[in-house]
Amino acid sequence: MNSVPTDVTAQRVPGAAPAPLRDVMARFATGVTVLSTGGDHPHGMTANAFTSVSLDPPSVLCCVAHDAVMHKAITAAGRFGVSVLGAEQEDLARFFADKKRPLGAAQFAGFDWTPGTRTGAPLLSGALAWLECELTDAYDSGDHSVFISRVLDAGHGGPQDGLLFFRGAFQRALARGA
Repeated sequence: MNSVPTDVTAQRVPGAAPAPLRDVMARFATGVTVLSTGGDHPHGMTANAFTSVSLDPPSVLCCVAHDAVMHKAITAAGRFGVSVLGAEQEDLARFFADKKRPLGAAQFAGFDWTPGTRTGAPLLSGALAWLECELTDAYDSGDHSVFISRVLDAGHGGPQDGLLFFRGAFQRALARGA
């Protein structure tokens, strides 16, 4: 049985080189989060490689590049926060994705946030949802680490549209019947 679509508009992208793979994966819509660590050296980073792993025990995973400041921050802190962004928070997603932003506490100046009660990590106000996590496992895979973490605490705000990343751009996910 042929598993490749036979639709005449489908285009094959041969190989698994970074550029073609990025083009293919851009067609997979993802939510947008800001990962954050607290303590003496707080740090934040936009991430869309984030998902739930298990409900029992409650756990999630995120993938972070080895050369990202966040990689060292999560490894050192062992705990982190996750703010799931709403459609009106595209500016936050862009800011925390900008490698030229200030580091440390200065990157959170001017934004409304609350320190997580379990992690001290900045949790961004107005987010769709938030989680506080404790690192349990880390696996190297290529140029990233897969961080698996136990959820220590979680919550969500009221109904609002979500922020998605699809085909290289931010998109609005409509909240229906929330």
